[in-house]
Amino acid sequence: MRLKLLVVFILLSNLLLAEKVTVALAANVSYAIDDLKKEFNKLYPDIKVEIILGGTGSLTAKIRHKAPYDILMGANMMYPENLYKDGFAVTRPMVYAQGSLAFFSVKKQDFSKGIDLVKEKNIKRIAIANPKTAPYGKAAFEALENAKLLDEVKSKFVYGESISQTVTYATKVADLGFIAKSALFSPKMKQFKKEVNWHEVDPKLYRPIDQGIVILKHGQKSQAVASFYAFIFSKRAKDIFEQFGYLVP
Repeated sequence: MRLKLLVVFILLSNLLLAEKVTVALAANVSYAIDDLKKEFNKLYPDIKVEIILGGTGSLTAKIRHKAPYDILMGANMMYPENLYKDGFAVTRPMVYAQGSLAFFSVKKQDFSKGIDLVKEKNIKRIAIANPKTAPYGKAAFEALENAKLLDEVKSKFVYGESISQTVTYATKVADLGFIAKSALFSPKMKQFKKEVNWHEVDPKLYRPIDQGIVILKHGQKSQAVASFYAFIFSKRAKDIFEQFGYLVP
């Protein structure tokens, strides 16, 4: 009987010790997050990482309405900076990765035309993330505007609420899509070839996409949260980000 009670006590103790980190995650990082979680759990096997995925603008709105998230990993710096300024975040925003844009098609395209490809008659629908809520959508608008193409092609746009939804639209309903380059390194997208199915958008056409991370008020007293936050800046995490096409500080 004593042995059984001891076993029960140990099991209960382990459950009590098990901690959880809830991360509000920009959709473009969804392709890298599984590898990041696996590497983190090699160091901290008892910490569960729960991911809430969405557009950074939508996630920020939920945080402002007291959603119980511990960390925001945004797709730009604006939302983390505003959360910090307004007291919803307890750490200053830091850049954890720098993202880039690509344009993509499931069909073979002549990418030697560069971004002017959007004008072609066979490109009737263009998937693009909502620029009001998704930083990669905003960057795509900026690139097209700087290339003096936005007014000419915006009637072709099919809008996704996040970059992951935009990838789905680009693969299923659109002839071309402006997506995060990181998406092209996911297992489902690796079959598509550079210069056949995708090409990088000229980085001179849009401002660098600095992606920011903050610890939120809900997670400020958690050692597990602090551990995950520190891990994101480790060499192990940086190597994973680079594997998914990001630049890292």
